[in-house]
Amino acid sequence: MKSTMGVKHAMFSEYATFYLKDALCGIALDAIQEINKPSELTVVPQAPDYVMGIVNLRGKIVTVIDTGKRLGLKPIDAGDKMRTIIVNDGDESIGLMVDQIANVVKIEPDRTEAPPANIGKVPGRCFDAVYKTEDRLVGLLSLDALVRR
Repeated sequence: MKSTMGVKHAMFSEYATFYLKDALCGIALDAIQEINKPSELTVVPQAPDYVMGIVNLRGKIVTVIDTGKRLGLKPIDAGDKMRTIIVNDGDESIGLMVDQIANVVKIEPDRTEAPPANIGKVPGRCFDAVYKTEDRLVGLLSLDALVRR
């Protein structure tokens, strides 16, 4: 039997990454309930302009927001690659409409940095941190800032 004493295991977190226009963003995988193709929405009268509507997801009402609009960008492109990321915010489920899903990345917390003033025109205050891959900068979105700001 091999001993693992002295072997340092890197602690890391997994993030689902996705695109909002040209900005590559990530959300902690453990905050995500599921990722779906967009479904038919019921419009909510007098809701903020970034609220696309609500959807009944297996008996639970989910508010779906245009993540691009919420962050001050152009609306999400309604295309084949558009997806809805369902996240839990306390007892409420929120659907985050995004342009395209990318990969799951493993991130060591000590390799993240404070976010710059903006990433791909998204204000830095919307991010908890940034992570540099070999060829891209990934903005790790703050669900708090996104859902509650």
